[in-house]
Amino acid sequence: MAEKTVSAESGTLTTLRNLWPYMWPAERADLRARVTWATLLLVVAKVTLVAGPYFFKWATDALAHAAKTPPPLPAFLLAPVMLVIAYNVLRLLQLGFNQLRDALFARVGQYAVRQLAFRTFVHMHQLSLRFHLERRTGGLSRIIERGTKGIETIVRFVMLNTAPTILEFALTAGIFAFTYGWKYVAVVAITVWIYVWFTVKASDWRISIRRDMNDSDTDANTKAIDSLLNFETVKYFTNERMEAERFDRSMARYESAATRTWTSLGWLNFGQGVIFGLGTVIVMCMSALEVQAGTQSVGDFVFINAMLMQLSVPLNFIGFIYREIRQGLTDIEHMFDLLDVPQEIVDKPDAKPLAVGPGKVEFRDVHFSYDRNRKILKGISFEVPAGKTVAIVGPSGAGKSTISRLLFRFYDVQAGQVLIDGQDVRDVTQESLRAVLGMVPQDTVLFNDTIAYNIRYGRVGASEEEVRQAAELAQIGQFIEKLPDGYRAMVGERGLKLSGGEKQRVAIARTILKAPPILMLDEATSALDTQTEQEIQAALDLVSKGRTTIVIAHRLSTVISADEIIVLKDGQIAERGTHAALLRKKGLYASMWDRQREATEAEERLRIARESDELGVIVRRRTSEMS
Repeated sequence: MAEKTVSAESGTLTTLRNLWPYMWPAERADLRARVTWATLLLVVAKVTLVAGPYFFKWATDALAHAAKTPPPLPAFLLAPVMLVIAYNVLRLLQLGFNQLRDALFARVGQYAVRQLAFRTFVHMHQLSLRFHLERRTGGLSRIIERGTKGIETIVRFVMLNTAPTILEFALTAGIFAFTYGWKYVAVVAITVWIYVWFTVKASDWRISIRRDMNDSDTDANTKAIDSLLNFETVKYFTNERMEAERFDRSMARYESAATRTWTSLGWLNFGQGVIFGLGTVIVMCMSALEVQAGTQSVGDFVFINAMLMQLSVPLNFIGFIYREIRQGLTDIEHMFDLLDVPQEIVDKPDAKPLAVGPGKVEFRDVHFSYDRNRKILKGISFEVPAGKTVAIVGPSGAGKSTISRLLFRFYDVQAGQVLIDGQDVRDVTQESLRAVLGMVPQDTVLFNDTIAYNIRYGRVGASEEEVRQAAELAQIGQFIEKLPDGYRAMVGERGLKLSGGEKQRVAIARTILKAPPILMLDEATSALDTQTEQEIQAALDLVSKGRTTIVIAHRLSTVISADEIIVLKDGQIAERGTHAALLRKKGLYASMWDRQREATEAEERLRIARESDELGVIVRRRTSEMS
């Protein structure tokens, strides 16, 4: 238990150290000045607040004294009224100081949120593909959302509430000690100590409950996003009820955890009220006895009560601040865990930009595995001469798509080299490497923005005319022009408003716009029907003309014209050669070709039969109508 407490305290201190640069940004003198002025204003406001009860005391004593020897009415009212007015002026000044403080600090808090959110977003893009494949996007977005809100809360309360609250308690204790003696300070100090101890213990208890609530919330949010992203799949299998029940189970866990969170808050507030109430009763009884004995005035009794009531506010803030900071730390600890995730793929300190030459690609004795239990590539070696096309084919799981991931350096090889124009991709910067590579993937995922935005993504600075030219070359220009909003038409979440062929054409258009010297086509037509495949293939042939091209293909009909075809099996090169040469070998490639040709012929016969049946139905119907 002690080890867990030490670990938690260490984690809290580490988190606060990580937060400090955002609270006091070294590069922004103007924001540091805002923090300084805001803190000074808050101190002035606290001093003004502590001075206020004196005017109540003086007004009460003036009224009590005047009641014994009543003067004329105006004189009787003048001093108390002026004192009450002065008290309210101080309260107004304190309110003004606080509002000015908030206005000064607003930019500091928002700057901290923005900078941390930006840093987290950049870091997410710097992490490896492996990390993103193993994490749920919905869970990540929830962690970042709660973390940025937690940062704002912590920055605000640490900078502008914790120290001034301690100052206010010190001022109150000093006034009590100087004016009424140490016994009052002792009672107040014991009350505050018990109050703070209870608040810390109860808040720590609530932290575990809140963690459960956050985990349940993240789980429910992840399931909702996952289900909505797979909207069509849910419809295909009529599993709406199952998805709703699965989501409801997650929400039921969240409901239970949230209920416990709010119930525990009620118990915390009740306990705080009891502790402070008992302390107040003791102090006020002490003062009442002294008033009765004549050692204190009625004004002193009112003053002590007013000071205690004012002290209840920062005391409540001590509990609130602790709860908010602890809850904020709970919300952001996962965000800082994300920032602590090391980058798997990093540039070497002496990495240089890739020197773009003719565009020759070489895999030299490459070994690779995603985990230790299964090797994917086992000593692969091949070359793609500049301006030539090499196709990679083979059964599923042979390692075809892994080649594209290694070329883009989403992963590093365990042994061997991946070279571009004789330069190891590990020795050059990732930015310069990916700048010369173009990709048309099998499953094109588009941004939920306009068609123009998605095409221009290939080269952000491209003009509208260049976007239109790329669309025309990708054979999608006419389709876009027919849309009501044209190039400003929204494609929907992940491009769901477009068909598979239309999304592929958009992907081709943005690759044309990028104009990379090396092109990777990763099963770009495998998910399309035969007619659409032929249309897309024509556009791909246009894009790859004159470029070094690697084609990863499932349908062998798309790679007949490749300069070389490499057949993978079990992570090794089984065969290589041109289409004609491989057919003559009558090996693995030839058997794959025969199976696909038979399947294609069967599909064609089925299509003709369906068309014949439809034609026969039409003829019989018309014959019946004529008779």
